[in-house]
Amino acid sequence: MSLARALVVEPETLLLDEPLSNLDANLREEMRFEIRRLHDQYRYTTVYVTHDQAEAMTTADLIAVMNRGKVEQLGPPEEIYAKPRSEFVARFIGGANVLRGPALDDAHVSVAGVALRTIGRKLQAGRAASLSIRQHEIDIGSAAPPQGSGNHLSGVVTRQVFLGSTRDYTVALGDKTELRVTAPPGCNIAPGQQVWLHLPAEQCRALAEDVP
Repeated sequence: MSLARALVVEPETLLLDEPLSNLDANLREEMRFEIRRLHDQYRYTTVYVTHDQAEAMTTADLIAVMNRGKVEQLGPPEEIYAKPRSEFVARFIGGANVLRGPALDDAHVSVAGVALRTIGRKLQAGRAASLSIRQHEIDIGSAAPPQGSGNHLSGVVTRQVFLGSTRDYTVALGDKTELRVTAPPGCNIAPGQQVWLHLPAEQCRALAEDVP
């Protein structure tokens, strides 16, 4: 009703501050699409404040990710998701693994003793560096990779949760770094087993260092 009262006066700009926070999950999902439909129909400018990434991705043409009162990154949903510029954005939008280590050259980061090739920003050899890769972009398996193949890490499964359409894994690397991996439901690897992870270079995005 509050939204209807706001729209009846035909506002030039509409401010929505966490409008769906008190709704249950199913109704909240339905209302995301309804708000987007109303925007497309009436074409009013809307500023939508939310901590829910799914709401932002569904309703927005342009997303401003804010950190401590400053805009960390501004862009369309696809760009924000696929090309995060910092660790904060990578973790906040969609969730991502962030791996850290020294840069070996302008495109490789040493993680758990393995050189991982990255894309995106150029790195400086010898400087601390970080990269992000999303959980569903990592391939997990028990078979050792072919000799000489790149961007593989070995680890041990510490947790596995069956979620119906996927399995959620936590894998500990040799340096105790933990990665989250999303795999198909048929990929059933028990905790305690050693696994190999393939991190495709085209999905390893070099990040700008976050400034405290």
